[in-house]
Amino acid sequence: MGERDSHTQSRGSQAMFNQLSLTQPHFPTHQALVEALENLTGDPLEPWGGNMVIYRGNPAAKLMVIGEGPGAEEDRLRKPFVGRSGQLLDKILRAVHFDPETDVYITNVVKRRPPENRDPTPEEINFYAPYLFEEIRLVDPKIIMLTGRYAMLTILGEKRGITKVRGQWFERGGRWIMPMFHPAYLLRNPQRTPGSPKALTWDDIRAVRARYDELVGKS
Repeated sequence: MGERDSHTQSRGSQAMFNQLSLTQPHFPTHQALVEALENLTGDPLEPWGGNMVIYRGNPAAKLMVIGEGPGAEEDRLRKPFVGRSGQLLDKILRAVHFDPETDVYITNVVKRRPPENRDPTPEEINFYAPYLFEEIRLVDPKIIMLTGRYAMLTILGEKRGITKVRGQWFERGGRWIMPMFHPAYLLRNPQRTPGSPKALTWDDIRAVRARYDELVGKS
């Protein structure tokens, strides 16, 4: 997780989306949400002493990237995707002319680093998910990229493996959502042969660029 590593819509995932939206906190502005998270206590990862890692990029961006959770470098700098995975993510975005700091908003499902870089537990995901859905509402992106299975599970309720779902478009509340391989997975699988994870990710990011140009316009 984090630094470790056509239109479809299922009834189950929509039910999860609705349930989370009913219980999410509401804030008047994005800055108010950020301040609330920075001062949050009692969350399930607080006892481990990690920093709150909320976002980087542009809160007015129309493209959002959601990862799984912070790694060691993210915890140190208090920004998501700033280690090796983040460097690769930025390279992928820039390859199709997205500026990661001005064109994109980058965040994670869980806002603190789980101990030993383990996967987030259901309890941790369920705690932070309402804040994530409020984050989505306030940023109001047109397109969301989900990197990795925990982002996919949280947003879509999709339990199939990422290899079966990546590259597909899902529509939720007027937002277009695409699951993709996590950059950490690409670092572990660096081959560029046809059909490889990197080759498939290149197809996916080009599809994101094309959809962005349709919905937002060329930047």
